[in-house]
Amino acid sequence: MATETHTAEGQGLADATGIAGDHAGASAAGMPQLDLSHFPNQIFWLLVTLVVIYLVLSRIALPRIGAVLAERAGTITNDIAAAEDLKQKAVEAEDAYNKALADARAEANRIVAETKASIQADLDEAIAKADAEIAAKAAESEKAIADIRAGALESVQIVAKDTAAAIVSALGFEPKAEQIDGAVDSRVKG
Repeated sequence: MATETHTAEGQGLADATGIAGDHAGASAAGMPQLDLSHFPNQIFWLLVTLVVIYLVLSRIALPRIGAVLAERAGTITNDIAAAEDLKQKAVEAEDAYNKALADARAEANRIVAETKASIQADLDEAIAKADAEIAAKAAESEKAIADIRAGALESVQIVAKDTAAAIVSALGFEPKAEQIDGAVDSRVKG
């Protein structure tokens, strides 16, 4: 009985799939895809599938991919242009910096030169003032020295006259002021 049921089930399965023939004949035919009686149907569905894939790719996928590629190309182009602009601005900024640095150095050198000239002028003025003060003090000193010499000469003459008068009186003579003055003056002069 089990065999009959199995055969009946196998028959029902064969009827349900629509494949005619006995079970042994179906297995002898091979794979259904390679059965020549199914080729027209398979070719039809192959063509329908290819057309649908073509339409989906050409109408939806490829335009989106093209738009993304165009957007990326535009972004890259814009980025390259922006980089060139920034590079140009960097070169200009560097040139401006170098010019400002050169101007600052020139200004610093000018200020140094002016300061040196000012200091030299002040120094020259101070040296001239000091020289004038030294000359004035030297003149005062020379005058004081001349006064001291004159005073010393007078003192020497007075002391010499007193000493000469004392010597003459010690020798027992009477000193005469005019003779002692004349003798001392002639000796002092040379």
